[in-house]
Amino acid sequence: MPTFEHIAMQQVKRSKPHTLSSIFVAIPPGFFAISMGIVGLAAVWRWAALLYGWPIGMSNVLYLIAALVYIVLIIALVTRIVFATSTVRSELTHPSVAPFYSLFPISGMLLSFGLEPYAFDVARVFFIIFFVGTLLFGGWITGQWIVDESGTDAIHPGYFFPTVTGGLVGADGAGRFGFIQWGWMSFGIGMICWLVLSSIILNRFFMHMHLPVVFIPTLAIEIAPPAVAGDAYFTLTSQHIDIIAYILAGYTILMALVQLRLFPLYRTLPFSASFWSFAFPYAATASYLLRWMYIERMHGAAILCAVVVIVISLFIGGIALRSLIELRRGAFIPMPVPT
Repeated sequence: MPTFEHIAMQQVKRSKPHTLSSIFVAIPPGFFAISMGIVGLAAVWRWAALLYGWPIGMSNVLYLIAALVYIVLIIALVTRIVFATSTVRSELTHPSVAPFYSLFPISGMLLSFGLEPYAFDVARVFFIIFFVGTLLFGGWITGQWIVDESGTDAIHPGYFFPTVTGGLVGADGAGRFGFIQWGWMSFGIGMICWLVLSSIILNRFFMHMHLPVVFIPTLAIEIAPPAVAGDAYFTLTSQHIDIIAYILAGYTILMALVQLRLFPLYRTLPFSASFWSFAFPYAATASYLLRWMYIERMHGAAILCAVVVIVISLFIGGIALRSLIELRRGAFIPMPVPT
């Protein structure tokens, strides 16, 4: 089964290697997971500052870095649309690759959260634009999956991105910017699509062949829906804990245990850009944990906060450092073989 990296390599065979345009054209849509991962870490530091009195500066720096990465990826996306239009069209209907295009508007929504304390009106406009974009793409790709005939072998956890992650992040953002009714509707989209897609994805794992190596890191996405849903629920209910909150927390714990079981499998993987699939789900879980501990007034919450922030920072920082090393070696972006 072709992967988004393989398709990216095919699209620039007629370009000279190592030119700026060929590098941008070679960047696949899955690279938006990088900006999402950095934003996720920025949110962890933001909650540590708001709830536990940590310095806000680190969060702002991370949001700025995420924004710069996001801008570079937008330039790459525009370059691909201009110079590799046919490839982009084929990717948008490719059963394995298409879901990653939703990371573009979802990352935009997440970045608007970082801007919100400093330029509320501007951030709200950006959020609305990316929220609508996420909704439109989610509707389109759901219809595409209905008419597609690729079968279950093409399915992977990245299918959660367009409607589940997109819907739940949209719900969180709508609550932040005062659109509570929109927030609950978006929450409903995310939750219902999560229930539907989760059964399909788990059926693929239980009954069919294993994922290709490049998609194995997407198994980390399984922990994202309950954690992001929990965050959105706290936002929409003004930090209220009830039976729904406990249900979401319970499933988050289960998925965390699943991730522990998958750790031996992750250790066998060679490093690649797909490792950024770990970043946002784990960061979202960390943010959810920080909020839960604060709301519940857990004993020792401040110490646990420090442990959580340090661990997730080292983890995502390690992925970033290794990415920079591979980028310097020329092995991070899937470039084509010169012809």
